[in-house]
Amino acid sequence: MRTVAVLALDGVVGFELAIPGQVFGTANTVAETPVYDVRVCAPRGGVETDPVFGRTELRTGWGLDALASADVIVVPGNTRFLEEPPPEVTEALRRAVTAGAVVASVCVGAFVVAATGALDGLRATTHWQYADELASRHPRVEVDPSVLYVDNGRILTSAGVASGLDLCLHLVRRELGAEIAAGTARRTVMPLERSGGQAQFIEHPVPAAPTPSLRHTLEWMASNLQHPLTLEDIADRAALSVRSLNRHFRSQVGTTPMRWLLRARVNRARQLLESTDQPIDRVAAEAGFGSTATFRHHFTRLTGVPPGAYRDTFARGGQE
Repeated sequence: MRTVAVLALDGVVGFELAIPGQVFGTANTVAETPVYDVRVCAPRGGVETDPVFGRTELRTGWGLDALASADVIVVPGNTRFLEEPPPEVTEALRRAVTAGAVVASVCVGAFVVAATGALDGLRATTHWQYADELASRHPRVEVDPSVLYVDNGRILTSAGVASGLDLCLHLVRRELGAEIAAGTARRTVMPLERSGGQAQFIEHPVPAAPTPSLRHTLEWMASNLQHPLTLEDIADRAALSVRSLNRHFRSQVGTTPMRWLLRARVNRARQLLESTDQPIDRVAAEAGFGSTATFRHHFTRLTGVPPGAYRDTFARGGQE
């Protein structure tokens, strides 16, 4: 059984504190055998949650010493994130990272993780509103405010509140596979997958000049997935230079044109695998992959399972 420690500091956001228990606890019921032991850990055995969303005094049987034996540590955001974490918190997290624990932050919990040095040299995200502050305080961290979460292997970060659900579901998928993750998503009534590269909903200032909308370009791409589209083809369709196309894609969609196209093709392949009995090579062609080998590679990389295994899991009408 894997131990999940949820680090609760004073001013913790109550909803973020509850996310790991909800997702990992639900994964236990889907797996039909306990896989995760979720423990809320707090300095001195107790904290108060963020008063803005309703103050609650929380008592728990686990303190900071419980981090040492945790397999996964989730760090929710708290209202004191602009203050330096207590030294005992920072040291406990450092020891856990050295011992090999997976550490994942939710929202501004990234500030606590960054204070340990564990994010130095890595790409990370946090709530878009505080991304500049995180980058200013920790210049060795590559802060990307445009994505929902970033997976660096043993260190993961996520954006605003709801992306904590995406991150925990991603961990379930990574550790237990697509079938358990899908069941967990259905039982918690959340999307099966919002990828880490999906954009945050960021409030941008009104631009000085009108910004070309990519809506029609995206619709055209989605209806032409089976064709061998190039970056130049897409730029021509959008009536933009390749450089401008990339810039507008990053600002409006949160990724590059070719990455969006790849994920759209994988999603199309998913639909075909679930709803048809077409052979794998035919699915690959209809989804726009140049070869079956290329299709298998990208599909497995993005979903965590090969196409055949995905069909075995979902083509039986596995909705609960």
